[in-house]
Amino acid sequence: MNKRPNILWYCTDQQRFDTIGALGNPHVRTPNVDQLVKDGVAFTHAFCQSPICTPSRSSFMTGLYPARVRNTRNGNETFPADPPIISKLIADAGYDCGMVGKFHLQSSGHRTEPRLDDGFTFWKFSHAPRDDWQQGHDYADWVGENGGDLDAMRQSEERVSPEFHQTTWASERAIEFISKERPVDQPWLLNINIYDPHPPFIPPKVYADQFDPSSMPGPYFRQSDLAHQAKLDRIDFQGEICDPVGHDAKKIQANYYAMIAQIDDQFARILESLENTGQRENTVILFTSDHGESLGDHGLLCKGARFYEGLVRVPLIFSWPMRFQQGLESSALVELLDMSHTLLELAGVEIPEYFQGQSLLPILEGTDSPEHLRDFVRCEYFDALDPHFTGGSGTFATMYRTENYKLSIYHDKDLGELYDLQKDPWEFEDLWDNSHYQEIKHQLIYESFNAHVVLTTDVGSRRIAPM
Repeated sequence: MNKRPNILWYCTDQQRFDTIGALGNPHVRTPNVDQLVKDGVAFTHAFCQSPICTPSRSSFMTGLYPARVRNTRNGNETFPADPPIISKLIADAGYDCGMVGKFHLQSSGHRTEPRLDDGFTFWKFSHAPRDDWQQGHDYADWVGENGGDLDAMRQSEERVSPEFHQTTWASERAIEFISKERPVDQPWLLNINIYDPHPPFIPPKVYADQFDPSSMPGPYFRQSDLAHQAKLDRIDFQGEICDPVGHDAKKIQANYYAMIAQIDDQFARILESLENTGQRENTVILFTSDHGESLGDHGLLCKGARFYEGLVRVPLIFSWPMRFQQGLESSALVELLDMSHTLLELAGVEIPEYFQGQSLLPILEGTDSPEHLRDFVRCEYFDALDPHFTGGSGTFATMYRTENYKLSIYHDKDLGELYDLQKDPWEFEDLWDNSHYQEIKHQLIYESFNAHVVLTTDVGSRRIAPM
């Protein structure tokens, strides 16, 4: 039996699934992530449980759907004390746990995000690459200590140089943690959460110059998208509805790919540190993101209450050559909850009864078919109006996606979308009102309702008597 592995968990922010060269994108530059794909297992149909940051992260850090965690929106003041987050469970199992970068289980607006009982002995915080926090912002302090002026660089034509970039800082802190002296039999987990490729799309100029906007393919867009999105304009979303010219979508796409190229370069430094310290062989490497980015698809930019593939489908790659399959692309429908379940298993943690993820180990180890795990995946967007704050849209929306169909319902708005993904993988033909699909729609609504009730209802404390 192998000793428990180290776990290097690299999580980008707002990175789409279709941004990796080895998985079919010829316009990006990702040689190091490409090598990870060749050395491991890439889940090509992995879905987040919310299309925005906090509820997605709350979900995969607890193993529960956002509604079940009671943390369904960005900007919340607090985070529930129960259940414990998975880093705490892993730390209690004997791991040395570190966190670098963004955490975002609660608001970092107007304050540094408060610590939880999180299990991390190494905590280097940077919610975003700005200088908005008076204290506790390790990244801004590092820039200043090294002679940089973060605000001035952000506003310059050159932008923040790679030398001072948050992605570089995260690599420095990761290498510091990996190189720590610790007992020879103590495994570690490092959770690295960089801010890129999150908007604003302002990579260092030296990277932006490597990607020509005119050579970009542009977003998935048809002129009919504008009328369709106008029907949904009551539903919360960042930014205006525009055609690709109005969004300058090819330039944004070029900058987005430039940010990913810098991520790839910095990721290489971390992998090199594993090799140099002799730890690569017994380290599971995980590369993922919290949710995707619209990037001009369907006339939309950024994120909000929509469930199109570019926004809810994310990279998910595991590599551990001594135990996992290599060069495998799994088309199974999986959720980030399944990633969480698998991390606990790898760390030797007994899976809590309440956990809602499923194990990916049978696929990773080659004992189960890589073509199926779940019959469906779910995603939620619940942003109730808040009487104490001039925010919250009142939007409640859910996605129910099978291999063949995607159903999105905007509750209490008499609106929905239905797509036949086999005929229309980029979701241009909404079949919600199509007479030929009403039986399918009603069946999916029934299945989605059942899934929501069963998977997000908290029935309370443990039963000890029949009445």
